Amino acid sequence: MEISEKLLCLFNGEVTVKDDEYVVTVPKSEVEAGSIDPGEVYRVALIARDGEEERTDDERERRAAGEPQPPVEEGEIRYVEVEDIGKQGDGIARVERGYVIIVPGADIGERVKVEITEVKSNFAVGEILDEDVAE
Repeated sequence: MEISEKLLCLFNGEVTVKDDEYVVTVPKSEVEAGSIDPGEVYRVALIARDGEEERTDDERERRAAGEPQPPVEEGEIRYVEVEDIGKQGDGIARVERGYVIIVPGADIGERVKVEITEVKSNFAVGEILDEDVAE
């Protein structure tokens, strides 16, 4: 697959139904990073998720039932800001819909680049790749 040099951002998004339209949700972080501007018109390409066959039966049932899916995937790279410290001393960041990413070794206020290493229905774990990332 060839990727255009005009690519502004790449993210995972969910397609939802709103009234008589299908809507692709753009993460707030993409707008805040300055990649895109609200109100502008963009070309959108949808790419099938890799690993569909790797989903567990439980994940397939939740998806079929229309239950919300975690907004991150294993192996995904994210920029997050640590907002809190958990009971075990790990950093806590929140992304879309308040979904929690646990970031071991991070402190409150740090903005870090993480790779998602584990995904559960209500939280994920991210390993720090770069600390104090400025976007």
